[in-house]
Amino acid sequence: MSDFPETSYSLIERVHDHADEASWVEFLGIYQPVVYRMARRRGLQDADAQDVIQQVFASIAKSIDGWKAGKDRPPFRAWLTTVSRNAITNALSRKPRDRGAGSTSVVNQLHAQSAPEDTTSEIIKETRREMVHWATEQIRSEFTEQTWEIFWKTSIEGVSVAEVASSTGRSVGAVYVTRHRVLTRLKEKVAEVSQHWDDCGFTETEPMCDGREQ
Repeated sequence: MSDFPETSYSLIERVHDHADEASWVEFLGIYQPVVYRMARRRGLQDADAQDVIQQVFASIAKSIDGWKAGKDRPPFRAWLTTVSRNAITNALSRKPRDRGAGSTSVVNQLHAQSAPEDTTSEIIKETRREMVHWATEQIRSEFTEQTWEIFWKTSIEGVSVAEVASSTGRSVGAVYVTRHRVLTRLKEKVAEVSQHWDDCGFTETEPMCDGREQ
């Protein structure tokens, strides 16, 4: 597996300061949806998934000072994976009567839990998507409607450059330049929360990995 675009050390260092509200908003905006979707996929109802989120990030807030970056230390994602997996497993094992759905018992749900390596892969995929989603929301207001439409259609929806050029009245070259300008800014924004842009899987010629509505 290629190395995951690990959360930037600078962001983790900033959230060491519990009073740094902006950094915590940034951090939670990326990771809370990841943990929520993991919990829901494993059979937890919305309220229980929300409880898991509270437990996971309360635990991280209490212990973040003890996490330090280093070559001989596990990456931040490994810590988040372990904390999230444990919280979800604990939630599934509580109140078995409430967890059963149809013929699926809580025991079956627990047995169906992903292996640690699968959970790590899930964290990788989901966090990558949230990083991109966060970055696009942050930079959206910096561009005109048409510029954003060109970027979105060619880079997210996979519409051909020629087709977008025709629909917007721009030359093919102008569409390429416009798309490149937005992608460059997006790359800069993602770099604020990720160590390695290239591992996010973006190129100038292929659609990007996240297709949310904007």
